Amino acid sequence: MEKSQLELLVALQDLDMMIEEISEVKRLGFSAEREEELRKAREELANKIKKPLVYSYEKLKKRYKRAIVPVGEDNTCLGCFIKLPTSLSSIGRTDAEVIYCEGCGRILYWLS
Repeated sequence: MEKSQLELLVALQDLDMMIEEISEVKRLGFSAEREEELRKAREELANKIKKPLVYSYEKLKKRYKRAIVPVGEDNTCLGCFIKLPTSLSSIGRTDAEVIYCEGCGRILYWLS
């Protein structure tokens, strides 16, 4: 089964965070291996995601440390902690489309 665009975006964010951690380790004076492999994997993954979504993700990443955040059990965005409308909950759980928080603009995903 092909992964949804949302799943690919979450994986892209995970790769970006790993690359950032490697950069931090290097700044501290330690050696870090496989950074180039991660960057190559990131590029390949980004090519599988629709360009407008990658652009949106990159723009959000400049503003927030986490551009993609989960939704809590009580339908709360775990980025800005605003309560989401119930209409978003039913749409978002299907992963059929990418949903943005009305409060902070981050991309949302549901854990269950």
